[in-house]
Amino acid sequence: MVTDRTARIEAAALDAEVEGLVEPAEPDGVFRDTRECGGGLVLLGLLVASPPTPRPKPDAR
Repeated sequence: MVTDRTARIEAAALDAEVEGLVEPAEPDGVFRDTRECGGGLVLLGLLVASPPTPRPKPDAR
C-alpha cells in the first residue's frame, strides 16, 4: 500500500492560503475613520452651500 507522506503538509499550506484569500488583511493606510469621513462631508457641504464671492460693483461714470 502506497501512502503520500506530503499530503498533510500540502493540505496545511493550502488551508493557510485559502484562509488568507477569504479574509485578507487590510493594507496599511487604507483604514477609514467614520468621524473623519463625516467631517470631510460636512466641510464639502459647507463649501458647496456657501454664497458666491462678491463681485466689485461697476463704476457709474
